Amino acid sequence: MNITFFTSILLSAVLALVAMAFYTLMERKFLGYFHLRKGPNKVGLMGIPQPFSDAIKLFVKEQAKPTPSNKSPFMVAPTTALILALMMWTIYPHSHQTFFLQFSVLYFLCVSSMNVYATFMAGWSSNSKYALLGALRGVAQTISYEVSMSLILLGALVLMMTMDFTKMLNYSWVMLMLFPLAVIWFITNLAETNRTPFDFAEGESELVSGFNIEYSSGLFAMIFMAEYMNILVMSLFTSVLFMSMSNTPVSDLMLVTKTLFLAMLFVWVRATFPRMRYDHLMNLTWKSFLPLSLTALLVVMPITIMLC
Repeated sequence: MNITFFTSILLSAVLALVAMAFYTLMERKFLGYFHLRKGPNKVGLMGIPQPFSDAIKLFVKEQAKPTPSNKSPFMVAPTTALILALMMWTIYPHSHQTFFLQFSVLYFLCVSSMNVYATFMAGWSSNSKYALLGALRGVAQTISYEVSMSLILLGALVLMMTMDFTKMLNYSWVMLMLFPLAVIWFITNLAETNRTPFDFAEGESELVSGFNIEYSSGLFAMIFMAEYMNILVMSLFTSVLFMSMSNTPVSDLMLVTKTLFLAMLFVWVRATFPRMRYDHLMNLTWKSFLPLSLTALLVVMPITIMLC
């Protein structure tokens, strides 16, 4: 059983890394066509091996360590971010799971909230004002949007009466009832993953590159990989929570298709919207999303009592 358990986790991690690699290629191709230009097309056949050539280039390069930086946290932060991103994939729900986690939603909330520490550690340990400002922005943004995200998730959990992602695959009617919340959830995911138009932790115009400015080669690649794996896993859990069908072998393909569609929306939003102002970002969650999610929760609870 232990061998099967660890083999399943290792296989999930490897496949998640491969999915992340080709998602970066898809994003660059799509952004190219959105901007009326070509994406990567020189490496191999139509640029398909581009993610692997980028990975080899980054991990072979010499690792620069800034002299004023705090060496141990500086090295640990990207590794922590990548490990946390990989840990999220252990609860990937499908019809042939090796093990089941009864409180997988709690596991998801605990692991996703730990990403704040990796971001802050990366910015603080760099001992750079630009990196620290980017880290503080990222921490404030993540904590703020975590509140409304948790309340929206609570509304869905109250309706489905389960914390197991695998059992949630059977609740196809939840999407119809929670569609407005699903839209807010998606926008919150954009903020949680520091994506456009909420990419203040990596504001190139004012912070050079944000909290990761002092990172290069392999450590930068780890931060980059963690960010894109979080996008994919949030797309996956969004499709489970708000776009479920039924727990059959056919639904595995449907789940992957819906996850890819949502991941493509992340790219589409990046190609379309400019960056928001920081005060507008905070007003959006505290003055709009928080009251809406609280109201939705108050509406959902009596509906659940009547259905029971």
